Amino acid sequence: MSHLPSALEITQKLIRCPSVTPHEGGALAYLEALLDPAGFAVSRPIFSDETETPDIENFFAKISGGEGPHLTFAGHTDVVPTGDEDLWTLPPFSGTVRDGMLWGRGTADMKGGVGAFAAAALRYTKEHGAPKGTISFLITGDEEGPAINGTVKLLKWAKEQGETFSAAIVGEPTNPNELGDAIKVGRRGSQSGTLTVTGKQGHVAYPHLALNPVPMLAKIVAHINYKIMDEGTDFFQATNLEFVSFDTGNRAFNIIPESAQARFNCRYNDLWDKDKVGEFVLKGIAECDLPEGFEARLDLEPDVSQVFLTKADDLISRFSQSVEAVTGKVPELSTGGGTSDARFIKDYCPVIEFGLVGQTMHQIDERVAVKDLEDLAEIYYQFLLSYFPPKG
Repeated sequence: MSHLPSALEITQKLIRCPSVTPHEGGALAYLEALLDPAGFAVSRPIFSDETETPDIENFFAKISGGEGPHLTFAGHTDVVPTGDEDLWTLPPFSGTVRDGMLWGRGTADMKGGVGAFAAAALRYTKEHGAPKGTISFLITGDEEGPAINGTVKLLKWAKEQGETFSAAIVGEPTNPNELGDAIKVGRRGSQSGTLTVTGKQGHVAYPHLALNPVPMLAKIVAHINYKIMDEGTDFFQATNLEFVSFDTGNRAFNIIPESAQARFNCRYNDLWDKDKVGEFVLKGIAECDLPEGFEARLDLEPDVSQVFLTKADDLISRFSQSVEAVTGKVPELSTGGGTSDARFIKDYCPVIEFGLVGQTMHQIDERVAVKDLEDLAEIYYQFLLSYFPPKG
């Protein structure tokens, strides 16, 4: 490869691929055209499911130079929809640079991360050859979608191909304010559920002939909402349970409904799991002591994400030193924020997350600083030098 593309150039080309989930949009084809000439072996498996979820094309590329650790960079090239494109200052798939910022859908989440790591990996292999070990890319097109035909199946596929990962970096936008603020070393768990209170349907004019479930459910919701689950732990913030909807399905003004439902999501730390969250909600229901004739039911959704904490001191230390070398900042080790595909990768190898500043992700006018993009590539490159010391 005569010209070594920069992180900016790679990210611009990725942004110009309209890869809104579940469409590949040309992004994975571009990565193949970029990495294949540099000696990376590329596969693009497509996964399907019996459900109505769409087929998803995924991407795995690796380069090996002998026995040694296997570092994989995990991420996604799919992006969320743009919304009304007329509201954007610049076209969302233009990849335009203005005022030191790169504009476009996916700049932060997370084509910028993919572009930065690709630039770093290409630089490393051009300057030092294949590593003593393996560098790979584990890229999905289903992170922003249902996440059924993406990373979960790609990890399983890679294992079936004989791949064993030593460590993983996920390039999600982990920094809240400035590049170098934080490395994600874990995530809280996520559990959703539905509370249903059943009474007796009736006419509003004759309430004594009905049992109205709405105030009963409201009582339970209010009671649980004000209960403190914990004060946080050494590595995790406090657990919170948030009710997100309240519904009866009743559009008439003169009918007392048969039942009412409230849906919730709980983000929990390492003091909790799915069963304990369920027990907490059931205890809250029992404490409300519903009158005779009412019934309350709790239905928990399948696990969305279990809590996890990466305990890999050498990996975290090496990466922290790389961040400090480039930014001058010692990053916080964080477990805050939502979920990511790290929740799947943790079952295969130690995983950390570090990417760009995430202040504009999923927003109109998503954008990142060009300097941050190039500095991120430098951080990844310095980490590759540390993880794979150049031969001889």
